[in-house]
Parts: sequence; structure tokens; C-alpha cells
Amino acid sequence: MASNPQPKSSFHMSPEEFRQHGHEVVDWIADYFNRIESYPVLSQVKPGTIRASLPEEAPTKPESFEAILADVEKLIVPGITHWQSPNFFGYFPCNASGPAILGDLLSSGFGLQGMLWATSPACTELETHVLDWLVNAMGLPQKFHSSSTGGGVIQDTASSANFCAVLAARERATNLESNGKGVREKLVAYTSTQAHSSIEKAIKMAGIGNENLRLIEVGDAFAMRSEALAAAIAKDKDAGLVPFLVCGTMGTTSSNAMDPLRQIGAICREHDLWFHVDAAMSGTAALCPEFRQLQGGLEYADSYCFDPHKWMFTNFDCDCFYVADRKLLIQTLSVLPEYLKNKATESGAVIDYRDWHVQLGRRFRALKLWFVLRYYGVEGLQFHVREHVRLAQQFAEWIRDDERFELVVPPPLNLVCFRLKGGDELNQQLMDALNRSGDLFLTQTRLSERLTLRMSIGQTNTEERHVERAWKRIQEEASRLLN
Repeated sequence: MASNPQPKSSFHMSPEEFRQHGHEVVDWIADYFNRIESYPVLSQVKPGTIRASLPEEAPTKPESFEAILADVEKLIVPGITHWQSPNFFGYFPCNASGPAILGDLLSSGFGLQGMLWATSPACTELETHVLDWLVNAMGLPQKFHSSSTGGGVIQDTASSANFCAVLAARERATNLESNGKGVREKLVAYTSTQAHSSIEKAIKMAGIGNENLRLIEVGDAFAMRSEALAAAIAKDKDAGLVPFLVCGTMGTTSSNAMDPLRQIGAICREHDLWFHVDAAMSGTAALCPEFRQLQGGLEYADSYCFDPHKWMFTNFDCDCFYVADRKLLIQTLSVLPEYLKNKATESGAVIDYRDWHVQLGRRFRALKLWFVLRYYGVEGLQFHVREHVRLAQQFAEWIRDDERFELVVPPPLNLVCFRLKGGDELNQQLMDALNRSGDLFLTQTRLSERLTLRMSIGQTNTEERHVERAWKRIQEEASRLLN
């Protein structure tokens, strides 16, 4: 019987082809960063434009890499909002850097799956070590260090970290029974009206129900009022409910408000509640000793998270999640089927990070964080954090000095909330005009029932000239609208 003819090619990219095209991609990225200021920051395409430019069906025959890369420029770039532009001031920083990108490339090259220590010991041990480095570099409580009862793990985002904190808190409150029997207790959780939406989502996913999440009122600076928290807990206890978790925020998304962690922590300690602190963006500021007073009270926390992918030059995604009691977290999340059993795990001498988060599979995220910490050093990271804060404070002064504008709340770090004196429609028109121009990108929030513009300064290559230019454009558009 005649055998089927073999294809002339395996269809794979050979090592030499990979070398050639890899150089082309790195060159493209380097050129992209050189010309990034030439692009409108916010993508100008209309809905459906990108899909309409793509073929209806996947290609049957292989296409050249040159054609693929050319289509990135032609088809993809117009649909990109350039988060790495130094003129990106919206949402929050999501900054990348050369060493982080190269570390991520190396991680992709290894292509490992680090669910167990045994599946790649370096993936686990580097992660543990780098997270311990950050405990010391940021002045975090030693209970989060792996040499204690706690430790850290890299999650994808703060949303996942917040969810894991809720799950662990639920299991502590129910003596580990909820995982087996479901949530039978009338559990109640607390956070501020300004907390991130991921808290509500976590409460829903954990089976607590969002009707059992109390949103505690805030004060003039939009931080949680600790006395209102204490009153809500007392009321729920009197009603026969079971308070189990409080989430405090170190730097809310809307206004960068700093909850009074020490007062909240003392209340949690009094009532034996799990205290989780979400410091997604602002946690990075603790690299600088002069900003560490903002995390005062963290010694009360049972868990804590912050995002190096926001303000520590480590490209998305990378969240550092710490717990004071790793045993409880592992008991909450561990499932051990036969196919995952191995001698290293059975010895109890290793960490299996699959038990520290929701997903089983995990990437080698620690590599890019390790690259960043080594390339910049703590000193280099501190330099940029301080510069971003300085620029934000300078921008706030410009707002104060222009009688047409108002500062909605004093900025503690690198986020400035401001508005034109006038109605919401006027401020919406201002932001829309600026974003349509492509010169810069801002986003909005609502504070004290008023539409407020947010100037978030923290992108990798943002310099004083970019902030000065942004302010000039804001003034120009304000003059056009007011005349």
C-alpha cells in the first residue's frame, strides 16, 4: 500500500526563522515607542471598523511573516488606544518597560506551566523570593514574608486577589464548612462607596450575595468613615447577621482616597473580621519611605494586594497578593486530584501556587518582575514614583491658580481630580473635545454627584513637558467652550 505523501514543510517556524523575525518584532516595538507620540492617544476608529477590515475566514494556506507584521501596522494600530503614550492620563497607569517586555518574552519562550513546584522549581522559587524582596523594599509587615506564617503570590489582577481574599475570609468565618456545604451563615461584608467594583463582583461570585455587601459612607476626602463602619457592624450583629470581612482601600480608583486603615483595622480586630486592603495602584508608592504613612494600619491586615502592572513598570498582568495565614488560603482553595500528586508536594517542603488562587495553570510572571527590580533597582523605581507625584502636585497647583477650574479633592499622590466651574455638560464637552483631538486622553468619575475629570500621571515615559502640554490643551479647550 502506498504511503501518503509527506508535506515538504512541517509548517513550523525554524529557530533561524524565529531569530530573524524576532529581531523584526523587537525592532518594530522599539520603533513604536520612538514614534508613539505621533499617534492619537485614543483610538479614533468607529465600532466594527477593525472586524470589517479582516477576512471572513481564516487563511487556508500559510502566510508570510512579513505580511502578518505589515497588517499589524495597517489593520491593528489604528484600533489601539495607546496606553504607553506619555500623553495617556486616563484610568490609571498601566505602564510597561523594556526590561519587563523582555522578561515577558523570555517567559513566553520557556512556555512553562508553573502550577506545581515540580513543574518548574525556578518558577515557584523565584516568585516567592521576589515577593519577599518587595515586603522588605516597601516596608510591608513581616507577617507577609514567606519566613513567617504568611507569604505572597502573583495573581493576574487585583480583581482575582480580592476574590481570593473574600473566599478565605468566608472559610475562616464558617470554619471551612462553606466549601463543603455551601454558604449557610448570614454573612455580611463591608467596604466603602468608593471601593473598586471587583469587591461587589467577588461577593457575588463567593455566594454571599450583593445584598449582603454594605457600602459604607465616606467623608469629605472620599475615604471610608470608620465610625459609620462600626455602626453598620453593630446594627448587623443586633439583627442576627454574621459580619465577616471588611475591605479597605489604599487609593480608590475614582479619587485616590486613602481609607483610615488603622481605625478600620482596630474595628476588625475588635469584631474578629477579616481585613483585606486593596492598594492596586497606590501600593507602589510605598517604595518611597516618605509615602509609607499612607499604609499605616496595614499591620492589622489579613491580606493585601497591589499591582506592579499599574505603577511599577511591569507590563500587564501582574498583581502581588499577600496573606498573613497561608495555611488558611491553601485550605480554602486546594483540590488535589490524582494527576497532580507528586513526591515534592507530598513532602510538604515546597509551595504549590496552584493552591493560592482560582486558576490551576499559571504563567511565569515573576520573571518580568525580577527583570524590572534588577534593571531599575529600588532607587530607579523610587525616582520615577517621586517624579510622577511631583508632576501631579504641580498640575494641581495650576488648577488652583486658574479661577475657571476647581480642584475637587487634594491629591495625595499622582491622581488629580478637577473640573471646570460649571455643570456636568460643560465638563463632558471639555473631556470629549480633548479626547477627540488625540493630543491626550482623560477619563471621568463622579464625586459628590458631580462629573469630575481625572488626570492620572504615571506612564513610563511621561515627562514634565507632556504634563505642561496637556495643561495648555486643557486651557485652550476651556477657553473655546467658555467664549
